Amino acid sequence: MTERKVNKYKFFDRELSWLSFNYRVLQEAKDKTVPPLERLKFLAIYSSNLDEFFRVRVASLKSLLSLKSKTQKKLQFDPTKLLDDIKDTVHEHQEEFGNIYRNQVLPELEKQNIVLIDENNIPDEDKEFLESFYYDKVVPYIQPVLLDKKKISTFLHNKSIYLAVRLTLKTKAKNKTSTRVRSKYALVEIPSETLGRFVSLPQINEKKYVIFLDDLIRIFLPEVFPGYNIVSCYSIKLTRDAELYIDDEFSGNLLQKIQKGLSKRATGVPSRFLYDKKMPKPFLRFLSETLNLNSDDLIEGGKYHNFNDFFRFPSFNLRELEYEPMPPIVCKELKPGISIFDAISQKDVLLSFPYQSYGYVLQFLEEAANDALVKSIRITLYRVATESLVVRSLIKAAQNGKNVTVFVELKARFDEVSNFSSAETLENAGINVLYSFPGLKVHSKLCIVERMEKGKPQFYSYFGTGNFNEKTARIYCDLALLTKNQEMADDALKVFEFLIHKKGKYSFNQLLVAPFNMRKAFIQLIENEIKHTANGKGTSITIKLNSLEDGKMIKKLYEASQAGVKIRIIVRGICCLVPGIAGMSENISVISIVDRFLEHSRVYVFCNNGEDLVYVASADWMKRNLSRRVEVAFPILDNNIKTQLIKQLEIQWEDNTKARKIDASQRNEYNTQSGKEKNRSQYKIYDFIKSLNSN
Repeated sequence: MTERKVNKYKFFDRELSWLSFNYRVLQEAKDKTVPPLERLKFLAIYSSNLDEFFRVRVASLKSLLSLKSKTQKKLQFDPTKLLDDIKDTVHEHQEEFGNIYRNQVLPELEKQNIVLIDENNIPDEDKEFLESFYYDKVVPYIQPVLLDKKKISTFLHNKSIYLAVRLTLKTKAKNKTSTRVRSKYALVEIPSETLGRFVSLPQINEKKYVIFLDDLIRIFLPEVFPGYNIVSCYSIKLTRDAELYIDDEFSGNLLQKIQKGLSKRATGVPSRFLYDKKMPKPFLRFLSETLNLNSDDLIEGGKYHNFNDFFRFPSFNLRELEYEPMPPIVCKELKPGISIFDAISQKDVLLSFPYQSYGYVLQFLEEAANDALVKSIRITLYRVATESLVVRSLIKAAQNGKNVTVFVELKARFDEVSNFSSAETLENAGINVLYSFPGLKVHSKLCIVERMEKGKPQFYSYFGTGNFNEKTARIYCDLALLTKNQEMADDALKVFEFLIHKKGKYSFNQLLVAPFNMRKAFIQLIENEIKHTANGKGTSITIKLNSLEDGKMIKKLYEASQAGVKIRIIVRGICCLVPGIAGMSENISVISIVDRFLEHSRVYVFCNNGEDLVYVASADWMKRNLSRRVEVAFPILDNNIKTQLIKQLEIQWEDNTKARKIDASQRNEYNTQSGKEKNRSQYKIYDFIKSLNSN
């Protein structure tokens, strides 16, 4: 793993650390204890993650290559070398990916009578079915394109799969067919977005056959190109620069320089061209020249691309090949038939998704929409579900005369179109919609309901770590707090005031809010632990987050380690901190948990001389979160909830099944502990929450 030295401290490179995280996803596909169809999904997650990485991170790095050398030196790293390191790492991982897919997952599926066939081993009984399917379903979407280097006008759509075909023209000589030596080349786009990537064939005995749409089309290529011989055919895919998002990756003068160059481009430039490594070099050279690709765009792959399509692989209703169900746990505080406002008035309520149903959040919004005492609702939306029930409840509230204010973040990566559509729907319903800041994303997850009680306004607040999205809540591990605490509500109202006016200075009593006081407050909390250590008192810091990248925060953690503070970090993704280095980070330990659910909550625990301070947040410790986003960290004031969260972190820290050690070499070794009882933390937390709510 490449390291960067900044002054006396070492940092893991962000991009290579992210690739290390994505390898942990690949490890799940490799894990033989994971059900076969779930292993396919982990291959899909790995592939989808990698696509986004190339669209955003690699594309951004490539943009730096056009900068003058003087400007490049200010980066503190060599972009050319880093791109080479990325390419080498991805190649190594892709080789393992192919081995897992071909030699582990497919044979495991075949044991369950699910057989993925190709154009070379079609059962005779299914040939008629495939022919009918092709002519009835596929033919209308086939639009072959002949390539010509002299007329470079072919545009490859981002992430689409194409068959690159080498052809020779058939000629008739003395009533016999002969082949010209001169080759032609063509492309056929696979219409998987319309037809799906997989075709299920009629079952034969117990065998369930599936074929890639790509391979089905390969069979009928002679029909696509009448008058030509099909010499060879290889799959290709182009990933394009998602240049719209570059403002989230760089800032200041450097950002302006990059934007100046990008503004001249009508479409995203190539960031990765995947091709079948069996493709002959002359064929690849022709495509590179015709499609105007550079050598550093070229990435070797296998016969198939877009493995993220395995999300839609047919399951044949074989539930035993998937994870066993984990029914949502009831929340004992939110009993059926009792007003959710009455319940929150009694005590704060913590919800843990997906262990508990997201239906409680929908109930909160639905009750607010229908309650005659509710006067207003304020909410921030970053990503919502398609046909969102959250949006539906907000519209109902407006129709019932509530004053509804919704902040919609239009810059949520890859969800811009969806969010714009939601905002338009809300506006058409008469809702006051607030929109994005230039250069500042609103990532906080807030909702405040104003209710008149005994002639006075009372505020019920929702603070969360995850999006208002009932669909992703089924697989994302997130936390949400429902509270009637008025000080926290007052702070949240100030956040909305800032969202409305988009300017001003604000002070907060309970909440930590980026870009205002969050960074400063977290640094102060770390410094307090350092002071307690100097005074001979017990100290510790335990944090759980998605990404740890911010240099200032990492340096402060290094300082705390050097002072003797024991620090434990549970990080899902990027970790630029290097743990376990003598004289720098010997008191810091880091693990990462990747399992059936996506770990997404952020929790920060400071010993505070034995009186634990616990914050839950929407924010990671990344520069963008602390400096260029509106984020909220909220304190846990209820002692029972505080104890519950600390217990959950302890369960995760003791995970000896799905936790990986993040060490100085980033080998992603499993955190196995011989002689100890098996602890798979996501399952143990499920049982723990179940026990809390069983009374």
